[in-house]
Amino acid sequence: MKIATWNVNSLKVRLEHVLQWLEVNQPDVLVLQETKSTDENFPQEAIEAAGYHVVFAGQKTYNGVAVISKKPASDIVTDFPTLEDPQRRILGVTIEGVRILNLYIPNGSAVGSEKYAYKLNWLQHLTQYVQEQLKTYSKFVMLGDFNIAPADIDVHDPAKWQDAVLCSKPEREALVGLLDFGLIDVYRQLNPESGEFSWWDYRQAAFRRNLGMRIDLILANTAYAEECCEVIIDKLPRTLERPSDHTPVLATFN
Repeated sequence: MKIATWNVNSLKVRLEHVLQWLEVNQPDVLVLQETKSTDENFPQEAIEAAGYHVVFAGQKTYNGVAVISKKPASDIVTDFPTLEDPQRRILGVTIEGVRILNLYIPNGSAVGSEKYAYKLNWLQHLTQYVQEQLKTYSKFVMLGDFNIAPADIDVHDPAKWQDAVLCSKPEREALVGLLDFGLIDVYRQLNPESGEFSWWDYRQAAFRRNLGMRIDLILANTAYAEECCEVIIDKLPRTLERPSDHTPVLATFN
């Protein structure tokens, strides 16, 4: 099974990029974040015409998540049971026996801000939810835009970003707490020394200068992570005209 994640930063703007990527890479599952589309405006017909099923949860202007898959999804969840939140940031589905949790974790804006407090609270609810999910499913994959760079190797300039949002100690500790449940960062498992990135700011020619971060992650439970044979960060879409500031990450499971 080929499972990928991509923050498209507006599906309306990037729809042709997504359709082209699906045609070339033929993933079994592609999860999207920041679709920025209400459900009534979601381009469902175009995706289904490409031979895929799709489920989505959106809102106007901000956020929005979707799961595109060759096989239909079931057991769809769009909220944590412990958190009432109008923001569309989570989409859980089951596809061919694999539980998939698509996440758009809050950015946090700045350490100490209200949005940062919201992010840490959101991560607490995620932790509770994942703990229960792992008791239920033998094959579990959680992926998406985590808005957390796991370690200094995942940041172009660790000194510059030290204690800043995306790299602060509480955020990284929350991620470690998830990993402690038996989740594996499958990219890092297969690429222990690589310093590749998945996001580059639009400013300061950041992509050309490779001033990026790895914040788009694929985590799998221990048993399923053992079946992961390849993870790539596909930089090609970031070179296209009007690209997303993120690029796809694709994992292959035997």
